[in-house]
Amino acid sequence: MNKKDISAIRRQFKLDNDALHIKEIFTVYVQKETGAIYHQMSEPFEMMERETQELFHNNFKKVLTGQLDTRLFELKFNKEADVPTYNYLLEALQSRDLDVWREQMLHVVGQMTEHIKHDFDTVVTFIYGNYERPVSRDVEATEEHRNDYVHHNVFILCSVNKTTLPKAELTFDYIEKLFRPTTNVDPVIELDKPLAGFLFPVFNEHIANVNHVLYRTAKANEPDPIFVENVLGCQDSVTALEDKDTFEFMVSELAGEQMNAQVISNIYEEIGDLLEESEENEEDPPMLGYSDVENILSMSGVEGVETEHVKKAFTSYAADEGHEFKASSLLPKNVKVQTERAKLTLNPQDLKNVKVVNYNGKRCLLLEIDDDIEIEGFHLDDTIELN
Repeated sequence: MNKKDISAIRRQFKLDNDALHIKEIFTVYVQKETGAIYHQMSEPFEMMERETQELFHNNFKKVLTGQLDTRLFELKFNKEADVPTYNYLLEALQSRDLDVWREQMLHVVGQMTEHIKHDFDTVVTFIYGNYERPVSRDVEATEEHRNDYVHHNVFILCSVNKTTLPKAELTFDYIEKLFRPTTNVDPVIELDKPLAGFLFPVFNEHIANVNHVLYRTAKANEPDPIFVENVLGCQDSVTALEDKDTFEFMVSELAGEQMNAQVISNIYEEIGDLLEESEENEEDPPMLGYSDVENILSMSGVEGVETEHVKKAFTSYAADEGHEFKASSLLPKNVKVQTERAKLTLNPQDLKNVKVVNYNGKRCLLLEIDDDIEIEGFHLDDTIELN
């Protein structure tokens, strides 16, 4: 799934949206001590109070919020793994019997409680629903031929949430004119901070792919390997941060001493141009193999780049010469320039204005600027002419 696909589904989660229909919501309360199910409840979503619906809608949007390969990961099911979750989800998706759907969801919860233990109670929520999309934007949407112009995307969405106990607080009773401690001991479900979640199946340009699942992790660049492998039964995924670090190590080795600010700036500019071109053509972010990296380095000013050296670097750092980097993971929003005495944060395109010069026998960092310098509200106007 790309950003556009995810955004298209996330936008559907709002009240009074006729294009989204949540048929059933199934909540399971799991105890921390034993992992046992303390309570389970299933009900039609439309029968819930409006305020409760809104709280859940916000929770479901959270599960679908985040950067791809940072918080959201499209994972492929490992059919050879001895994990039955794929079969549970597929049978639940295809069944029109809600009793069968609930039974399969309880099996999924069983996978969670078998492999993951928390030091707090959790609530696992599943929804079974579908959203409608126009087959063609040119067809006028009227109730007469509604089924002729819409396509129904059926899906299952899961959210795992932490529960906390409310803090004891002092309140004032206006009637009795007394100060009293709070007596509410009901656990609070943190719907705004899902611990994990997933969407099944994934949708690529509105076409369902049941071989993949969209997984959401609580911490950026830290997918839970136990949840991914033992609960979902999926292949592990490389995070955007891991891909970026691998790319930087590999480029540093290939470029060697030629890694000056201008070369780094050129590399980022080349990647940025590829991303801009893909956005203009409404394509997915390009993937960069060894031949693409070789071309980028050559065009950025790195001399003597040879195909065999690039392949070897791919094997050493990416473990496979067939590895492909997602270009969107390699372009940082900001570049940090660090020395022992100072730290600067620049836009990638401004790196070309950074140079290391020798002034009075000392190495200095030179930053070319076009405007005034301001430090904590003070404007600097002293200029030293370099010989």
